Amino acid sequence: MTVATLNISNAVVSPDGFNRSAIVINGRSPGTVLTGTKGERFQITVKNSLTDESMNRSTSVHWHGIIQYRSNAMDGTAFVTQCPIAPGNSFTYSFTPPNQAGTFWYHSHFRLQYCEGLRGAMVIYDPQDPYLNLYDVDDESTIITIADWYHINAFNVRPTNPPDSLLINGLGRYSGGPLTPFSVINVVKGKRYRIRLLNIACKPDYLFSIDNHTFTVIEADGESTEPLVVDSIPISAAQRYSFILEANQTIDNYFIRVNPTSYRSTFDNGLNSAVLRYSGAPIEDPPVRTWPLVNPLIESNLHALNNPSAPGVPGVGNADISLNLVAQINQTTAAFQINGVSYSSPATPVLLQILSGALSTAQLQPQGSVYTLPPNKVVEVSFPGALLAASHPFHLHGHKFYVVRSAGTAEYNYVNPVCRDTVSSGTVSDNVTIRFTTDNPGPWFLHCHIDWHLDLGMAVVFAEDTQDTALTDPVNGDYDSSALAESALMFLADQWKQLCPTYERLPSSEQ
Repeated sequence: MTVATLNISNAVVSPDGFNRSAIVINGRSPGTVLTGTKGERFQITVKNSLTDESMNRSTSVHWHGIIQYRSNAMDGTAFVTQCPIAPGNSFTYSFTPPNQAGTFWYHSHFRLQYCEGLRGAMVIYDPQDPYLNLYDVDDESTIITIADWYHINAFNVRPTNPPDSLLINGLGRYSGGPLTPFSVINVVKGKRYRIRLLNIACKPDYLFSIDNHTFTVIEADGESTEPLVVDSIPISAAQRYSFILEANQTIDNYFIRVNPTSYRSTFDNGLNSAVLRYSGAPIEDPPVRTWPLVNPLIESNLHALNNPSAPGVPGVGNADISLNLVAQINQTTAAFQINGVSYSSPATPVLLQILSGALSTAQLQPQGSVYTLPPNKVVEVSFPGALLAASHPFHLHGHKFYVVRSAGTAEYNYVNPVCRDTVSSGTVSDNVTIRFTTDNPGPWFLHCHIDWHLDLGMAVVFAEDTQDTALTDPVNGDYDSSALAESALMFLADQWKQLCPTYERLPSSEQ
């Protein structure tokens, strides 16, 4: 079992040479890397020591990409699966990822806190990984996180504000700022590395590359893919990839480049950059090289390695349930809407509503944003881009899904599409389409992972199999469905049930 404590607090940090107050986890941001082995249980205590009201003092933590099968209450989604954790209090998340391994992450799921630093990497290793023979090194040194960073409070960031800097493994530079140290990835010539690349940003898409090197992609969002050789990787907020990097170039230093594709920037003075350093190379900045990118990763070229076929009868409209989610911005209110409704957090978490007997769409709040789905059905969801000015990364909790139509193509693939948990909606001409099966009871959030867009309403809740939710969630006393002892389950249930009364007693300054 993996046991960890995440102490969430405020501190002044300077990842790019500019001092500002932020949120840190165990004194750092990105936070402590959480690791486990496939099949292991995670028991993670979140201790809320937040003091800065401008970033909200209550919190929750979501385990991004973890399916939470029969453990919906552990999903960490404020006002969907729990009330926030009050300041001065702790909450223990306990869950066993169902047959999952790969690259995940964790972050606050309350207001805009993850933009302030509450985010970190999470890796589940598989001793029987099908690609073990392709790499020699896979540990914390081969994790690369990329994140946007702002010199102002997240609530003051406007849609037109680009990030002040890009952080690679927590370090970066800003235009006109000091030449702060680069993040360095150290390699030995002749060895092969499994690089785990995570976009933990709040907004931008990026194009990742390393001068003079190509990659073999083997994972997308915790799902193994057929190997695909590329020279660059477009990556949206919340997405992850693993790729094999062969250290086969001349011993030297090489720039790692992360080019923002959703705002204008450069690599001048080391912006948007880190260093790949071969053992034996001098401790100095890399030379500027010309490295044309001609073979980028294209999502429709990725194919699931295991269970490659999308569920259900192939063909558009042949799923048991078809949903067309039209996202757009309300020009009057500046709020985002899906199918004409802007999501607003309910006063009572959706899971608690269900456990209290509200089972139908008409009974569940927020009205217009909760879609009840029957069990064991194939659902096809389309995201038409016609009313959106740019791409949006949509993430579904509680499931992996098959991307049967990717951005950039009009073709549908039901035979061997990529399987993942976060997908880009593409451009105005796209109609990105996914499929999944309703085999996991509980309310699951589907939302844009640009955090400001979520905060402005770009979300819905899929309340899946509401009739059986109370029977399958351990916090409601389903002792037979869990590997935990009855006493441990009672502890989980009691602490979860105390979250809302404790939160509701708080003054607004502590919420």
